[in-house]
Parts: sequence; structure tokens; C-alpha cells
Amino acid sequence: MKIPFSPPYINQAVISEVTDSLESGWITTGPKVKKLEDLVCEHIGVSNTLCVNSATSGLMLALKWYGIGPGDEVIIPAYTYAATALAVIHVGATPVMVDVNSDFNISVSGIEKAITKKTKAIMPVDIAGWPCDYDEIQALVKSKKSLFIANSDKQHQLNRIITIADAAHAIGAKYKNQYVGKQTSDITVFSFHAVKNITTAEGGAVSLNLPEPFNNQDEYNFLRCFSLNGQTKDAFTKSKAGGWKYDIIYPGMKINMPDVLAAIGVAQLPDYFSHILEKRESIYTYYQNFFKNKAWALTPPYKNNDKQSSCHLYALRIKDATEEQRDAIIENISKNGVAVNVHFKPLPLLTLFKNMGYNMADYPMAYTNFKSEISLPIYPQLTEEELQYIVKTVEKAVESCIC
Repeated sequence: MKIPFSPPYINQAVISEVTDSLESGWITTGPKVKKLEDLVCEHIGVSNTLCVNSATSGLMLALKWYGIGPGDEVIIPAYTYAATALAVIHVGATPVMVDVNSDFNISVSGIEKAITKKTKAIMPVDIAGWPCDYDEIQALVKSKKSLFIANSDKQHQLNRIITIADAAHAIGAKYKNQYVGKQTSDITVFSFHAVKNITTAEGGAVSLNLPEPFNNQDEYNFLRCFSLNGQTKDAFTKSKAGGWKYDIIYPGMKINMPDVLAAIGVAQLPDYFSHILEKRESIYTYYQNFFKNKAWALTPPYKNNDKQSSCHLYALRIKDATEEQRDAIIENISKNGVAVNVHFKPLPLLTLFKNMGYNMADYPMAYTNFKSEISLPIYPQLTEEELQYIVKTVEKAVESCIC
């Protein structure tokens, strides 16, 4: 049996929506992008969402919007995908890495120790779709207002460290009975990459939850303009009769999402919230029920009184396994036709960040989580027979390698 790790969910509804976009004669940013933005707002419960060409671009846009650049610091977890740190680097700021908890997410006490007068933003990451401790993070930034030094108009308006959530994994996750993005952080960035719960092949969404005195509609208009080279009209508007006149009012970026990609998300998003997310949850629960009685298994968090995962990844850990043992287990599983993965190599293990002076020894929990982690396939197309094969294959591989 051959089981891929994370194929995209493409059904006839997706094909029809994309075909409609192609046949319309309009494939770049236009009505389908706006429809996808509205769908995200409707389902998450936010007032304004901007779709862009990737979550990485969305993070960069949010950082630039807040005037963050050279000399500024942004706190991020050491355990995340490189894009979290690269977004900070690309705007000229310095990523300040913090260790994580055993649930993979950033340590709030670690954040507190890392805050300095240079700190302009905190970027928590909902690893695998498990929400961070958002209330504690928001309380922390409010308690540190006296340290904050504003250097831009937006910073003067908010007058504190901004929270920009890297929720690339977390669309559909819940925090205190509300979807991540509604009240969890000032700005939340989702990913619609090919392997995410909802995809547009490549893409992302920036959802706004800015407090007064900000007007979220006004800030959406600003961000939309900024994502289109700072141009006052998008191509769709310019194409209308007599609509060619435009201006460039900001030194913007070209990071807009095209309609032909948004069409995939327009078809997927309602299905995701109506039944696909539930299917992912059932697979997650199947894994939990199988592995919870294995002495060697450390199962990932799924649900408690405050949080519920989006079930983006099933991050199984093998108790007390070394990195070498974990790798041997993966090789054994792969030989038997099951594609698995590791999420993620902590940033200080990567050459770029090593060369910048980050040391893995400073983030012991990040390494502990990584060295024994194996991500199992989790997507709605999996059958009961395939799930049975996956868990039995994993069980045999682990027990042959470490037991």
C-alpha cells in the first residue's frame, strides 16, 4: 500500500470554480479574491481579511504596516518553519528566538524574558494547528507598555508591542470557543499553501482584529493598496470603462492573490467548515485512540477547556527516542509505503541561523520535541483501511527500532 503524506483536496466543486474563473476571462485579482476574503470573514468572525500570495508575504506586510524595520526586534519561537523568521529578516528587523513548551508552542515566560525596548512585535505560531496561549500573551504586552518606544504613526496609535499571529496551520482551530483570528491577536495570518487544510495552491490571508483607535476597514484598504505596489486601483477596477486612471501612493509590494487561485479556496472553504474539518478531527481522534495506550507514544494536544486544534498535523513523538532512532523509524515506515514527515527542524539547526549566531543549546525543549517527532498523514481522503495500515506500520517500525 502506498499512502502519500498530504495530497490536496480537489473535488468537482474546485474544478468547476477554477474553470469558471478561466472562462470568465479574468484570472488575476478580482471578484473571486474578494469572495474568498468575505468567506474567511464570515466563517472566522472577523470584519476584514486581505488575501495575498502567501502567508510569508502576509507576515511581511503586517510588519511593514506597523513600521518595523532595522534596529527593531520581533520575538518568535525557535520551533517553527523558517518563513516566520524570514519575514522578520526581510523587513530588516532582528528575530529574537524563544524556546517552546512541550505542546510545541512558544513559552510565555520565555517571551517575557526576551522583551526589550527594541521589541516591536511578538509572532506566536500555532504549531500543527494547536492555539497558543493568546490571553497570556496579550496580557503580557499590555503589562510591558512602559518599555515600548513608538517609531511610526501606527506604533503611536497602538502604543504597545503588536501581536501578529503566524496561524499558518490554524484556520478552524478554536480558542475559548471562538475561531483563531477573531479575538486572539491584533493581526492573524493564515496560509493557503498546497498542503494546508484549505488551499489556493499558493496563498495566504491577513485577518484584522485591531483595537480602537484603528478602523479595520481603513487599515484593510491601506493593506490592499500596499499589496498592489501601492497602486490606488487594482487591475480589475482599471479594466472598467473609463477606469484607467490610477496613482502610486505607497512604496508597496506586489503580493496580491490572483482569482484563478482564489477560486480553489472559494470552493473549499465552505466545505471545510461544514464537513472536511470534522473529517480531519475524526482521523486525529483515531490516531489518539490507537497511540494513547502505547508506552512509547507521546500524543499531541487536541482539545481542552480552552483550545481545540485545527488538526493540521498529527505530531506524534516517540518517548525518549534519540534523533538517530527517530530517523531510523521514519526510514522503516517509508520502506513500507507510508509517507511521513518531521515538523520542523528548529531554526537554530538550520545553516542560515547557525551562521547568524543562534545556538540550539539555548532552546532545549525545541530540540527535545524535534528529535522524537514524526508527522503522520492526516487528510480527508484517507480511508479506514489506510488508517489501519498507517498505525500498524508505525507501531511495527517503532517497536523494531527501540523496543
